[in-house]
Amino acid sequence: MVFARPERRRLTALELRVLPRIKDIPRAQWDGLLREGSSPFVEHTWLDCLEEAKCVGEAAGWIPRHLALYDGDELIAAAPAYAKLNSEGEFVFDWSWADLANRMGIAYYPKLVLAVPFTPATGDRILVHPKRDRAEMIAVFAQGVRSLVKELELSSAHVLFPQEEEARAWGEGGFSVRHGVQYHWSNRQPAFTSYEDFLTTLPQKKRTQIRRERKQPGVDGVAITTLAKSEYTHAMAGAMYGLYTTTVDKYFHGRRYMKKRFFELLTERFSDRLSWVVARKEGDVIAAAFNIKKDGIIYGRYWGTHVDMPFLHFNVCYYHGVDQAIAEGCTTFNPGAGGEHKKVRGFVPTITYSAHHIANPKFRGIVDSFLERERAGVDAYVAEERAALEK
Repeated sequence: MVFARPERRRLTALELRVLPRIKDIPRAQWDGLLREGSSPFVEHTWLDCLEEAKCVGEAAGWIPRHLALYDGDELIAAAPAYAKLNSEGEFVFDWSWADLANRMGIAYYPKLVLAVPFTPATGDRILVHPKRDRAEMIAVFAQGVRSLVKELELSSAHVLFPQEEEARAWGEGGFSVRHGVQYHWSNRQPAFTSYEDFLTTLPQKKRTQIRRERKQPGVDGVAITTLAKSEYTHAMAGAMYGLYTTTVDKYFHGRRYMKKRFFELLTERFSDRLSWVVARKEGDVIAAAFNIKKDGIIYGRYWGTHVDMPFLHFNVCYYHGVDQAIAEGCTTFNPGAGGEHKKVRGFVPTITYSAHHIANPKFRGIVDSFLERERAGVDAYVAEERAALEK
């Protein structure tokens, strides 16, 4: 097993510990490092539910090896981290890097990943005590992670979906920064007052298409709602899990990472963050979206349906989320990875970030050359698309 024992590394007066369970850090200490913008997915409860339900582990290729920085007995910074035995469930695709490493005679796996498993949602990756300097702590982590990679003879380390500011700090710490694209919906100032208010910002063709698609559930006798807190029960968790499997089982690359027990644990311990959307017909749940909400941001994660109805996916996963965001004064609706079809429905191309340390100098040089071209292409695409939206 990778990193079989907890490891400790002395960094000047600080000590970096590698811990095999999130429970090795008390929840109050871990969550005491959170700030606004840290995302719900780095909260202790979310990470603990993943481990308790056995969504992560050696079988999944995600082996918890959380990084905790101590000054004496005081936890001053931490990061969710995993030894990875594959590249699945990351959403920052490096399969071609693994293939190149293999051709160069380099063992690409295991690698170290600072990320939230199966979750392409931007947020803090290094959690820092509010009395400590954030940039300084990220610099310490960059040094510590590079040392871990060298000492444990790993091929690389990867920081997935940090905020832009944090990505820049990793870059200053010697990591190579990568840009990607997602499609997000953002509110404005003054905030939209209704969905129709939002539609006035879109071209006529898009407005007509969206209005037509939004009418379809009513035609089909389908009601779409966000669950009330009292509705988060084990029975609903079972229904959501069943809907989740309808999507992952449909695709060759689909994996049932999330266990039924994970859904149940969330209803018990994380209901204040849940914002699940369900579509009902004649009282029966026929489709759903697994959404999470925190600090004015709605995050879309999973979707599933037992039926085939026109525009049901768009209404459950996109239109309802925007409607909810407007009604509740949210700033952002991040429906997840992929999908240029979101652009037609009012979502805007948004740059995402990752940071990478490749141990082998020759391998790193090849990757850096690729990333330079990729960043230029991504930045040009996003700039062009955003300029077109402003016309």
